[in-house]
This record gives sequence, C-alpha cells and structure tokens, in this order.
Amino acid sequence: MSQLSQRPEKPVVGLPLPHESASLHVTGGALYTDDLVQRTKDVLHAYPVQVAQAHGRITALRTGPALKVPGVVRVLTAADVPGVNDAGMKHDEPLFPDEVMFHGHAVAWVLGESLEAARLGAAAVEVELDELPSLITLQDAIAAGSYHGATPLMVQGDIEAGFADAVHVLTGEFQFSGQEHFYLETHAALAQIDENGQVFIQSSTQHPSETQEIVAHVLGVASHEVTVQCLRMGGGFGGKEMQPHGFAAIAALGAKLTGRPVRFRLNRTQDLTMSGKRHGFHSTWKVGFDADGRIQALEATLTADGGWSLDLSEPVLARALCHIDNTYWIPNARVAGRIVKTNTVSNTAFRGFGGPQGMLVIEDIMGRAAPQLGLDPMELRERNFYQPGQGQTTPYGQPVTQPERISAVWQQVQAGADVAVRRREIAVFNATHPNTRRALALTGIKFGISFNLTAFNQGGALVLIYKDGSVLINHGGTEMGQGLHTKMLQVAATTLGIPLERVRLAPTRTDKVPNTSATAASSGADLNGGAIKHACDQLRERLLQVAATQLGAPASDVRITDGIARALGVDGELDWDTLVRTAYVQRVQLSAAGFYRTEGLHWDAQSFRGAPFKYFAHGAAAAEVEVDGFTGAYRIRRVDIVHDVGDSLSPMIDIGQIEGGFVQGAGWLTLEDLRWDVSDGPHRGRLLTQAASTYKLPSFSEMPEEFNVTLLENATEEGAVYGSKAVGEPPLMLAFSVREALRQAAAAFGPSGVSVELSSPATPEAVYWAIETARRADTPHPGAASGRQAAGRGPRADTEEPSSA
Repeated sequence: MSQLSQRPEKPVVGLPLPHESASLHVTGGALYTDDLVQRTKDVLHAYPVQVAQAHGRITALRTGPALKVPGVVRVLTAADVPGVNDAGMKHDEPLFPDEVMFHGHAVAWVLGESLEAARLGAAAVEVELDELPSLITLQDAIAAGSYHGATPLMVQGDIEAGFADAVHVLTGEFQFSGQEHFYLETHAALAQIDENGQVFIQSSTQHPSETQEIVAHVLGVASHEVTVQCLRMGGGFGGKEMQPHGFAAIAALGAKLTGRPVRFRLNRTQDLTMSGKRHGFHSTWKVGFDADGRIQALEATLTADGGWSLDLSEPVLARALCHIDNTYWIPNARVAGRIVKTNTVSNTAFRGFGGPQGMLVIEDIMGRAAPQLGLDPMELRERNFYQPGQGQTTPYGQPVTQPERISAVWQQVQAGADVAVRRREIAVFNATHPNTRRALALTGIKFGISFNLTAFNQGGALVLIYKDGSVLINHGGTEMGQGLHTKMLQVAATTLGIPLERVRLAPTRTDKVPNTSATAASSGADLNGGAIKHACDQLRERLLQVAATQLGAPASDVRITDGIARALGVDGELDWDTLVRTAYVQRVQLSAAGFYRTEGLHWDAQSFRGAPFKYFAHGAAAAEVEVDGFTGAYRIRRVDIVHDVGDSLSPMIDIGQIEGGFVQGAGWLTLEDLRWDVSDGPHRGRLLTQAASTYKLPSFSEMPEEFNVTLLENATEEGAVYGSKAVGEPPLMLAFSVREALRQAAAAFGPSGVSVELSSPATPEAVYWAIETARRADTPHPGAASGRQAAGRGPRADTEEPSSA
C-alpha cells in the first residue's frame, strides 16, 4: 500500500464526525460574506443597472439622473476601469458591456450609502439601445448556426465496421433541461482598501485564486496587491467557481475609486436572472447492438447551450463527452460536441460538470432500447458493463480502473434492496391497480475524478505548530457546506498523531496558499488532503527526530499516537506539548508548506485522447416509484444506494453528500423546469422561473419515503489520501434510477414491451404524456428477432407534448 493511502494506528480519519461548523450552522453563529458588512464601517452598497432586453447595442448611457438621487455616491461604468474591462478567462465577458447580451444584463453599477439609495439610483440611470435579433432557445441557435468555442471529436475503434456488425440499429434525439443552483447564499463580496493600497476582498467564491487574478487584471495591478478570502459559502454546487469573479471585481473597483468598503450582494431574483445554470443539452444518436444486446457502436452529437459567453462551457462539454459511456463498454464510438451561443445567461459549472449530461444520454438510450430489444432494462445494462481483465478502455482511451466494482455495487444493491422479491410484488400490484403503476429501476455510475485540465490537479497547504502544541492549518480548498474542512482537520490530526481538538483551520485566503485550484471536480479532499498530509509529514519527521533523541531510540522506532510519542522497546514517553516545546528550544522549524500534484495524468485536448482521471468512483441505486395514471403525479417509495468512496475519510460527511447529491439529481431530472419567455414581445428572453414559487425545488415531500445508503466496504483507493475517494459529484447521477423507474411505470400503462420516451425534467406533466403515449401503443415492439429498427424522435416544442427545453 502506498504511503499516501496507508493509515496509521488509531487514525482520526474514518471516524463518523459531524460537520466542524454544524453547531454554528444550526445556531446561526456561522458567518458568511455578507454578515461581515455589519462589522465594517462606512460601507457603500452596489446595485446593478439591468436592461430588460434580450439583445441590443447601447447607444446612450446617462448616469447624471442617478447622481441626483439622495445617497448615491458614484455610478461605475466602463470608463472607470483602469485595467481590462473583462470578467472572464476567455476575454469574452465585458464587465461593463456596450452590447446587452441577455435579458437582465447589468451595464453599470450604482454605489449608494444604503442599498435603497443604490436601488433608486440604478432605476434612474437612462439606457438607450438599438434592439438586435435574439436567440433564446437551443433549437433556435442550432437552426441559426450560432456556435462558439471548441468542437471536440472523440473517436474509438471503427464506427462503420461496428454498425455493419450490429444486428439492431436504433436512432433517436433527446433534449434535456439545465438546472438552477439555488444555493442558500446568493453571490456576495465585500471589498476594502488598506493603508498601503492593498485590496482585500471577502468573496463567496469556490476559486479564490482565480477571483484574485480577475480582480487584479480589472484593476490593472499585480496579483500580490489583491488578497481574496473565503470564510465559507452557503452552498456553491459549481455556481461559484467562475461567476463570482466579476462581482468581486465590481466591489473592488468601487472600493478603489471611493476609498470606502463596498458591499456587493445579489438578491434572489437578481441571482436567478444574472447568473448561469447547468447547461441544457441536445443530442442526436445512433446506436448498434448485437444479437445479445451488447453495444457495438455509438455515434452521437452533443450540443450544449453555452449562453452568451463561454465561461466554462468548453471543459463542461469535454467532460460530457468523456462520460457518455458511463458504465458501458463501447468498442466503436464517434461522438462530436459543440456549444451554441444564445441570448441567455452564461451557463456555468454545476455539480457533475457535464458528466451528468453525457451519462444521461446513454442512460436514456438504454431505457428506450431495452423494450425494443426484448430485454429487461436491468439485464441490458448489466450485459454492457465494463468487465475486468478484458483490456477495455473508455472511448477516449483510458483504461477503466477497478471495473469489478461496477458489478460489486450493482449486485450489493440488488441483494440489499430485495430487488427480485419486490419486482414480483410490483407486478402483482400493477395487475390489480388499473389507474396506478409502480416500477423499480436500477442504474449504475462510473465517474472520473480529476480536472480535465491537467494543470488544475494540484493543491497547496500551510501548517503551523505553535509553541503550546496547538496546530493551525491553511489550505486552498473552500468550504461550501460539503464538509471539506472537517475532512482536512481529520487528515491533519491523523498525520500528526494528535487528538482532533488540537487542530484548528483558518479561513481560505490567497496570501497564505497561492495559485490554488477551484474547489470543484470532486477533487477538494484529494488535492488539499494530499497537500496537508505532505506538510504534516514534514513536521512529523522533524518531531520524530527530536523525540528519538529524548527517548534514546532511532527515529524509525518512534510513533506518535493520541498525542504521545513512544519508541519501540523503550519504557519512556513524551507528550505532544513537551515534544513541541523541546523542538522549539532546539530551533526546529515548526511550520511547513505542503504541496500535492496528481500523478499519472495526461490529456491531449486536440486528439481527445489520454488519461485525464486519477480513478473512477462507482455507485449503484435502486429506485421504486408509484405513478398516478390520471395526472402523472408520482412519489418515490424507496431508494437504495451502494456507493464507492474508497476508505471514507469521514463517513457521516460522505453519507450526507450521497443523500444530498441524489436528491439534487432527482430535482434536476424530475422537477426543476427552467423556462424563458420565447415570445416576440417586450419580455422576450426573460427568465420566467425566477423565484421558488415558479421554479420547483425538491422538498421533504419529494424525498424517498425510505432512503438507504451504504458505503462499499474494503474499497481502499491506492494513491489517494488515506485510501479515500471523492464523493461530491458522483452521487448526483444515481438519480438516473428515479427517471428510469418513472419511464418503466409509464410504460406499464401500455402493452407489454412498449418503449416510452420521457422528457427531462420528467415533471408530472411529462410523465402524463408518456403514459398517454404508452396507452396509445396498440402493439409492442417485436423484440430482438425483428432486425434493424429506428427509435422515434424525442418530444419537440411544436408537438402537443411539452418541450423539455
């Protein structure tokens, strides 16, 4: 076992501990970015000047009327930017645009003594523009040929030969919606300038180093003149990976120009209408199966809705392509990707980062294809799993590590959930309930862990031991409620061999750990845990030398456990506090910088080949639903999950992440229906679902009535910190089981063997239309003996069924 993976005696990692800030969360004591305003004097408030137009070129911007509003101090415009007027890494996101690109685009910002003064000032700013044609929907953009960014192509094997060998060839089209992050804390920042002109920004950001970089180039200063701190976030889910940068830059620019602290916080409506979502996708596909239902070839085109600027659309699309195989061996594949440019908000990272979109395409194919092939959906999926010892690689050329775990979690779910017994019970129920149907579906996941951009796979830490034996750790990861800080405390305590209460964690800030990567890609614990362990390893080795001298034994014989240093074969011992004081007196350095880089990664974005992931996380879920035949309303009766987290660093944290990720995934697939005004009237392009009253979020009533989560045992991951695996994103895709159960329940209203297409999100309305389609099916698909056949196209906006866009 590698040194990184090996656990010492009595480790703190692996203990089921609560979140380190749990008591602060429930008592209201936890501070977030905007809470710090109350502790800051003379704060100015920033408010956006939004334009209610989907697309248009600004011909006049008059700020004079705003300056006459009592309490307005300044109006920020492009003329005030001393550096680069851009908030993006692709230089296609002007901070102060001269062209309105989406309904609600902010073109200027008003600073006021109060938020109300700033609001009234923003309302007084006069904007004139020439209206330009706008593209709101993904379909409109495809029809207009409106594309931007990279167009990757992933090829494996011989696609023509694969289809020639196929007995069954199916084709289809599938479009599915994006998703709003709806974190509890909206975007927020607080910027101040100190006596030396240093810019200090408190920001709700998942990527403080990139926030620092963007702010510096907007202000036209070097990065060392900007410090960004993230105390904690009230949720992020990817929505605060890229998009906080421009907002922080607004606050910093205002502070630089006025010399006063500037507070920035979007209200809920502004956050919904100004910030990006999960990318909606459109796909066309053609798949070939052999006589036994094994995939021989897949040809597909995935089109992502990027919105008005690129943001992170290119890497999101890349990860979607990399995950279109999910758990299935596809020997011959040709998958193309493209990004459309629409006049909507710039879509961005969201938990799973394109992986869910790619995996949804293949799971939709499997769900549609199974009845057409005369196979049970569970059987079709299982026949196509990656197999150990076969030398199988992903469509981008990476060998699949631990493919046996795909079957392991699958079999464990079936056994633990009594799937065979319950399916027989469901068949009896359906036969006796003409207006209600139940179904139970199983789906699995294989999710690659690491950033597709190899350079991001690095982390840093700074660990300090004080003379009294207390320990302070700094690392580059950000806490957004996911429990990263809890795990990092456990890693530090385990490595040093001391009780958890001796360790404290400092807020994440760029002047302590530089050049860090975003807390994203489920890599926060891997990268920062590796860096903290590296720093603590250095400190421990120094202290072992000190202890060895004191105990009269070789350093290799000394162990530090529970804060006591002991040597093999020696009766004496040395407590931690004494050891640290002795080291200080001997002038031993008691601080260390740690660094970690993920080894073994390589990726060629041009050829779309390589090994971009350190390992794969696996999981399986069984979901049972009940559907009402009159309305399409449904409930989730039971969910069983088995998930591979390696050797868990913190089991309570991991189980909470699995439960939360699953529910968020179920929300995306069944409830959360983003809608824009697509009329040609004055509100064209306006987000219609801009509040919790119109955008349906999962609540307690949508939770599974029975929810069982089990961690895969004996699952050590070699080469990862203390044998653990990432857990943040993979569980979201376990919710495919709910969608597939809804598909099967809808099909159960029709004749045996009917193949049902299901919109996404599968709202009650969408399920009702699927039920009606099943009822209208006079004859089932003829099954596997029928030879070549074509699947129907998915629901479109111009049909009677509601569009999933």
